[in-house]
Amino acid sequence: VDPVLVEALKKHGQEHVVQFFDQLSNEEKEQLLGQLKEVDLVQTDIDFQRATKDSKELKLDQYMTPLPETMAARATSNPPTPQMLAWRALGLELISKGQVACILLAGGQGTRLGSTDPKGMFDLQLASKFTLFHVQALRMRRLQQLAREKHGGDGRITWYIMTSDSTQAPTIAFFERNGYFGLQQSDIVFFPQNSVPALGNDGKLILSTKSSLALSPDGNGGLYSSLRRQGIVEDMEKRGIAHVHVYCVDNILVRVADPTFVGYCASKNAPAGAVVVAKSGPEEKVGVLCKVKDDFQVVEYSEIESHTAHMRNPDGRLTYNAGNICNHYFTTEFLKTCCARCNELKLHVASKKIPTVDSAGNPYAPPVENGIKLEKFVFDVFSFTPALAALEMPRDQIFSPLKNKEGANSAATCRSDFYALCRRFLHDAGAVFEDTNGNEIPLEACTAEHVCEISPLLTYAGEGLEDYVKANPRLRFPIVLSHF
Repeated sequence: VDPVLVEALKKHGQEHVVQFFDQLSNEEKEQLLGQLKEVDLVQTDIDFQRATKDSKELKLDQYMTPLPETMAARATSNPPTPQMLAWRALGLELISKGQVACILLAGGQGTRLGSTDPKGMFDLQLASKFTLFHVQALRMRRLQQLAREKHGGDGRITWYIMTSDSTQAPTIAFFERNGYFGLQQSDIVFFPQNSVPALGNDGKLILSTKSSLALSPDGNGGLYSSLRRQGIVEDMEKRGIAHVHVYCVDNILVRVADPTFVGYCASKNAPAGAVVVAKSGPEEKVGVLCKVKDDFQVVEYSEIESHTAHMRNPDGRLTYNAGNICNHYFTTEFLKTCCARCNELKLHVASKKIPTVDSAGNPYAPPVENGIKLEKFVFDVFSFTPALAALEMPRDQIFSPLKNKEGANSAATCRSDFYALCRRFLHDAGAVFEDTNGNEIPLEACTAEHVCEISPLLTYAGEGLEDYVKANPRLRFPIVLSHF
């Protein structure tokens, strides 16, 4: 082993990771040395001290205040208000100029869904057989078309896709097999999320085998260090991108590069923004966006006392009602700040049973939690900005996450919510649904069994369906529209 490396390991109390070095093959030695070169031992020490110091969860009630009214708005009206239409027009104009990009957080596998594939490739059993990647890509194509029709030009949305070590190769292969879903290959940039070492409860690096460290992704807040490491913000500047939409892969209803949201944030000159949804109730286990002391912050449900969660305004709405759904906006300029300050982000500690090796180098599955994984959250950069724009939108139109194999937030609920949104689009365009006997089926009487799927290439948010409905005013299920 390189004496310089050994000395550095000893200095930080980590020399145990090379205790089996002489037993390794040349290939195994290269693997371990390669991993160790990527570990910043000084930063690891700092992170462990920070994490263990801050790991006790404190209730934040006494420091919390709701979002200032000047920094929060609602886009919940149907039909849209003149203000909502103005935000949308501005967003489309920015897209037409090529100033808008998306960052997709796509590092997760479908393990909880019973799949080893990246979550974006999971079969939702839609009538079209579309995956989350399909749906998002086609929405992007439709949005580019709308921007061209409204403002001319040939502005395209650059799609930055953050993968992980386990999802990078299969994600790229899936896009290649599907012809990049009709998007320009040059407008899609894949980059990997960083991995960080798991640590023992004493701060020691953990060996998963004699020749490898126990590594894991550093949470979606690892985005900023990955952007810095991969030169992504510099690429954005070269392309003239000024506005960036960041979102998670698992939301089937997400409006990628939503022009209403982007236009709203741009109109407020806000460095950062968030789409929020009204909480379903005081006890819903979702973080809320608010201010803590002088900083913007997403406060997790576990950090608030029950009485605070139940507080209501005179109009009956919950005082802390801005539910966070990981749907964010950043200016490119602010992303530069986030990248420069990424080591200041709060560290979230998860105690885990981490498979390792015993003193003889044999595999060992600990019966109790033997270490911690450190994660950062993408929204914790809100504390870096003096101004933040929050836009409340209707949950049933923009948020349906894929988290579980069965029950809530499963493929079944995603599929049902997607079909419900498509039925809403046709209904708002004037369509009447009927059964096989010609009897009308009211919209509110429809269920998941009333299959209705409209390709995102035909409509982004309900627009453009009027002519089809005029020619087909009464519709019977199943309804699957891939073209007019």
